[in-house]
Amino acid sequence: MAWSLHGKAQLGGLLLSLLGWVCSCVTTILPQWKTLNLELNEMETWVMGLWEVCVNQEEVAVCKALESFLTLPRELQASRILMVASHGLGLLGLLLSGCGSECFQFHRIRWVFKRRLCLLGGTLEVSASAATLFPVSWVAHATIQDFWDNSVPEIMPRWEFGDALYLGWAAGVFLALGGLLLIFSACLGKEDVPSLRMAGTTAPPFCAPADESNDSFYLTPRPRNLFV
Repeated sequence: MAWSLHGKAQLGGLLLSLLGWVCSCVTTILPQWKTLNLELNEMETWVMGLWEVCVNQEEVAVCKALESFLTLPRELQASRILMVASHGLGLLGLLLSGCGSECFQFHRIRWVFKRRLCLLGGTLEVSASAATLFPVSWVAHATIQDFWDNSVPEIMPRWEFGDALYLGWAAGVFLALGGLLLIFSACLGKEDVPSLRMAGTTAPPFCAPADESNDSFYLTPRPRNLFV
C-alpha cells in the first residue's frame, strides 16, 4: 500500500514520540542527574538522581534511596511529579494517535473522528515534552547556581551536569517533534485521505460511460436535488 503524505507524517510522529517517551522513562530511572568528583579521591564519584544517591568506587557502586520526599530540594520534588506526569501524557498521546492513524483500520471510525484523535494525541505529546524539558532545565539551572555560588569555599567539590540531563533534553525534543508532526498530519486537507462519505457517493458501474469500441451508450441519471 502506497503511503500518502498524511500517513508518512503520522508514522514519523508516532516513531519520534515513542522514542522520546522511552528516553524520558530512562531519564527518570537513571541516577546520573548530578555528578560530583572528589579531588582528594579521583576514583570516587557521587551521582544523584530523582530516587537515589550512588557512590562509584572503581568498579563498585553503592546506592542509597532518597527516603523522604519532603527533604529533597524543590527542583527534585517538582521533577519527580512532572516526569511521572510526562510518562502518562506521552503514553496516552501514543494510544490516541495510534487509533487515529492510517495503520489502524476500523470501518466504524470516520476520518473526522480519527483526525481529532490524532490532533489530541499530538497535543498530549507536546504537553509531555514540556513536562520533560521543564524539570530537566530546572535541575540544570539549580546546578549552575550552586556551582557558581560564591558563599561556598573553592575547596569544596561541586555538583555538575549528569548524563541523564542530556538524555532528558533529547527526550523532550523528540516528544516535541513527534507531537508537532502528528498535529501537522491532522491539519492536512481531506483530499489527501479518502473519506467514507466520498467513497459512498461514487457513481455506480451502470452510470459509467461505455467503452469506445462499443457503439452503445448509457444515460446518466439526473440528481434529485437539481431543479430546472
